[in-house]
Amino acid sequence: MLTLKQIKENTEAVIERLRKKQFEAREAITEVLNFDEIRRRSQQELDASLSRQKALAKEIGDLMKQGAKEQAESIRSQVALLKEASKSLEEKKAEAEAKIREILLSVPNLPADIVPEGATAEDNVCVKTGGEMPALDATAEPHWELAKDYDLIDFELGVKISGAGFPVYKGYGARLQRALINFFLDNAREAGYLEVQPPYVVNEDSGYGTGQLPDKEGQMYHATVDNLYLIPTAEVPVTNIYRDVILEEKDLPVRNTAYSACFRREAGSYGKDVRGLNRLHQFDKVEIVCIDKPERSYQRLDEMVAYVETLVTKLELPWRILRLSGGDMSFTSALTYDFEVFSAAQKRWLEVSSVSNFESYQANRLRCRYRDAEQGVQLVHTLNGSALALPRIVAALLENNQTPEGIRIPEALRPYTGFDFIPRPTKK
Repeated sequence: MLTLKQIKENTEAVIERLRKKQFEAREAITEVLNFDEIRRRSQQELDASLSRQKALAKEIGDLMKQGAKEQAESIRSQVALLKEASKSLEEKKAEAEAKIREILLSVPNLPADIVPEGATAEDNVCVKTGGEMPALDATAEPHWELAKDYDLIDFELGVKISGAGFPVYKGYGARLQRALINFFLDNAREAGYLEVQPPYVVNEDSGYGTGQLPDKEGQMYHATVDNLYLIPTAEVPVTNIYRDVILEEKDLPVRNTAYSACFRREAGSYGKDVRGLNRLHQFDKVEIVCIDKPERSYQRLDEMVAYVETLVTKLELPWRILRLSGGDMSFTSALTYDFEVFSAAQKRWLEVSSVSNFESYQANRLRCRYRDAEQGVQLVHTLNGSALALPRIVAALLENNQTPEGIRIPEALRPYTGFDFIPRPTKK
């Protein structure tokens, strides 16, 4: 969340920058400043009261030494009144601090200066493209038909077991999933990311720490009896490893990677764009997380974007990188680059990765800091990226590589699949 220092030192600039995210912040920021004034005045009065109590305690001691008990008792009654007033001031200060936190949790992160203006995905800016567009003939099928023809993914069986959006992968389909997960993890490890295996459920503190709560509460599966949330991405548990941690400067940057299943309710999603693997409630993803000093975080972002580019290139997919506009960015991000791959049979671009710098926004919520040799304890910057999300990668791989002999596997993936082709099934 934003810090009070950011808001107090640059009030109008904060309000103006949040407009780029289509967020009208003046009312919330004004409330924060008003509660901060209440907090500050309460603290001043509390300090004065405690100082007065200390002085009176000394005076009582001196009077008792002199045998002036009656006078000392009179002053003790004043101290009692001051203590009662101090208790009230403590409560007033705590209430103001709680209100400040409550409001700040509802205010999104500030967008970076280079974030494009705009309200929707139509305003995103394409910054780079690569790969070759496949040439498919008129008989080319979308991935949901290929999945059925080749018996790779059973969407109807998933509906029977769980509901829509929970597919069952079978045979070559399951092996392709496992191959991609291992391919992404191995590449991340070779690029310097430490592999971790996190829990798939998190508590409320973890959800608030990375900003899924309260912003995305309705999109998360909630196990109400234990008050735990199924993770929407491994970013949540992995970043929360560093909640309430002070890192040493010499240990930065921290780089982690993790595979997890991801769970998203995706409430309100419907229509042709959610067919097949295009939008699921459960899917697999490998995540990369980086934590570093503020002055190096945008260098790290560029490195992470370049790394994801190597993955889509190795998979021989046509790709493009978009810099998201203010209105299309997430609540917590300061700058986001989306990777999309072209799905030839659907004739559309599919998002497969978001790589974001959150600056100090998550770190402030997480109380994740580092010890600077000159400036003392400071907030870190946090970053994360999908490297990669599997469903739409699988969709594009199946569609773009369909041939008369079967579905071709990209060369870089073959050591992981153990096969070069998914053979075309013989008709019975």
